Amino acid sequence: MRILVLGFTGNLGGHVVEHLRALPGARVFGGGRSPHAELDIDPATARTDGLAKTLASAAPDAVINCAGSTDGDAVTLAEVNSRGPAVLCAALREAAPSARLVHLGSAAEYGPGTPDTRVTEASATRPVTPYGATKLAGTVSGVAGLLRAAGPDPDAVIRLGDLSAYRDFVDVRDVARAAVLAATSPGPLPRVLNIGGGRAVPVRELVRTLARTAGFRGRIEEDGGGSARSGAVSWQCSDIAAAGEGLDWRPSYALEESLAALWEATSVRPEGGRAP
Repeated sequence: MRILVLGFTGNLGGHVVEHLRALPGARVFGGGRSPHAELDIDPATARTDGLAKTLASAAPDAVINCAGSTDGDAVTLAEVNSRGPAVLCAALREAAPSARLVHLGSAAEYGPGTPDTRVTEASATRPVTPYGATKLAGTVSGVAGLLRAAGPDPDAVIRLGDLSAYRDFVDVRDVARAAVLAATSPGPLPRVLNIGGGRAVPVRELVRTLARTAGFRGRIEEDGGGSARSGAVSWQCSDIAAAGEGLDWRPSYALEESLAALWEATSVRPEGGRAP
């Protein structure tokens, strides 16, 4: 099976490639702007006909699109996150109409959630900004830097913003496994599948768990914390039942395991490496 991975040098894409290369009979191609890419592909700027020729030469059975951006102005984000996938779809229809496309989206596409309610694939999409959801790895890396600077000093104080939000966290290794299952599963699949942890975790809990993992013995001060259960609390929780039925997929890493792996990776990570 020939599988093209776009965004293969990124955190998620790297894990996807790792999973794919463990499959017998899989021929994996990396596509992107990296000098290490086997195929020079940038859907955000490519013309449909040119991209179609490149795809035809690769003859993929499946394409996993891990490319995307959460940084930049609205125009840049539109090019990468909207135009890019649209051009990719059009080029695939022309060059490899039978290929399966697995596109990794964002929970931010659903917009604000309702407390105590899981979001299904049929839920309305109400994105509130042109920016994507905050990445867990980026969030943890930022807090991890503060914890590392503080060390084990019992008098250390770390000051953070409002931690009252609830988020559905999932390990990137579980997301990569779901993407590979979606690309290689025989038969039709639903057009959209939620991949998440399946429970809303207080960001406050995540920070405290990471602090314990880091051996932090100081004090964490929070600014702007509101009522943790009020209607104004930012809430996000996915219903992942459809992924269980369609892919036989469920998250396998607990939050504590993910944070321990992330802490270790951000402690001793070579340049260009990726965190689990």
